[in-house]
Amino acid sequence: MRIFLDTANIDEIRQAVRLGVISGVTTNPSLVAKEKHTNYKSAIQEICRLVPGPVSVEVMGQEAKAMVSEARELSTWHPQVVVKIPASPQGLEAISIISKEGIKANFTLCFSLNQAILGSLAGATYVSPFVGRLDDAGHDGMELVAEIVAAYQRYRIATQVIAASIRHPQHCLEAARVGAPIATVPYKVLLQMIGHPLTDAGIARFIQDWRQAQEK
Repeated sequence: MRIFLDTANIDEIRQAVRLGVISGVTTNPSLVAKEKHTNYKSAIQEICRLVPGPVSVEVMGQEAKAMVSEARELSTWHPQVVVKIPASPQGLEAISIISKEGIKANFTLCFSLNQAILGSLAGATYVSPFVGRLDDAGHDGMELVAEIVAAYQRYRIATQVIAASIRHPQHCLEAARVGAPIATVPYKVLLQMIGHPLTDAGIARFIQDWRQAQEK
């Protein structure tokens, strides 16, 4: 299982990369707006230089023609750029075009197995079911991830599942259990994944015992 970082914050990405566990980054318009980047293209290119793998960047066009045009432009920014396109009829059309041109696409805002199947048929490299948003709406978001993973495995579909809209470490645990190849997580959740009170207590005890041994 691989871990991507879900952020547009350069400092968070630098810190996460130093941990040696991040193999990609996902962004979206909300995350980008939060960081108030003065030059969006330069920010994405810096992220690509920092991380060793794919960096998902979302289109803002609503019609297929606009999405395709934007995707072609975004793909020139860096070889690691993956274009995020929403799970809509226009998005399907756009992915079917750009995938034939060798442009990698992340079929995002996915909320059903039907959408995931269609995205893979259109040529998406990744599909991103939004776990947390489904949970917020009273559904079981991780059940959808499990359904998509199982369907892709049954039919040997190459599209990779990114468990997205991750809210807490339990989501990551469940994503691993159902076989999601990738989970994209906020920096806060990444730190929560490594944290454990027994580890903290163990480290403190070792230090205390070592100091006492040195005093003898």
